[in-house]
Amino acid sequence: MSRSGAAHPEDSPYPFSLSCPPFPKLHVRLPKETKVYPRIEEEFQIVDPVTRELRSHIEEILEAGKMVLKENVKPELHQSVVEVGTDICENVADARKSVTALRTDLAKLARNAGLRIAAAGTHPFSHWIDQKISKGERYQGVINDLQQVARANLIFGLHVHVGMPDRETAIQLMNTARYFLPHIFALSTNSPFWLAATPASRATACRSSSASRAPGFPTPSTPSASTTST
Repeated sequence: MSRSGAAHPEDSPYPFSLSCPPFPKLHVRLPKETKVYPRIEEEFQIVDPVTRELRSHIEEILEAGKMVLKENVKPELHQSVVEVGTDICENVADARKSVTALRTDLAKLARNAGLRIAAAGTHPFSHWIDQKISKGERYQGVINDLQQVARANLIFGLHVHVGMPDRETAIQLMNTARYFLPHIFALSTNSPFWLAATPASRATACRSSSASRAPGFPTPSTPSASTTST
């Protein structure tokens, strides 16, 4: 299937097509009693309730948040980003319950500080150059190593970590998950605007412009298929 939805590449106005690899064979048969343990992290925008601009006010949220959310709330590279993460959960239902509770508490903390939180892959008009960098050796190290690549990487993500029973199972499930990445990506189109004076003035032509910014970092990429964990 081409990007335009045409059945054949020659029917498409685009010079390329997006296709999924063949569905991989799962070499590991998991016993019914096998359990995997999800943990979810979400990065939210800290915004002004009136102007909707990003605000570098993570310290205000952290100060009160440590009392309520303890280690489940953290800063990120930019001070206009706040991250919350669940504990290791027993199953998806448990993870959903934890995520709902964290979002509710974080929204209350932001409101009490005269701020709001927002969820999107990018902010539509706030400029990265205006955002302060978080304190700490880790973040300063990232800035020293990557310079403007890091400063300009003002994106907000959702991370799903899954605990596996062993390395071999992890490799085989990763091989299978690779097939579904285009489908998941198509469902997560959440950042069509970037550095726009108004939301309509700088459409990027990408439904997910945040994905085009992540490759500037050395680590984000689709993993290659593997045949063994050794």
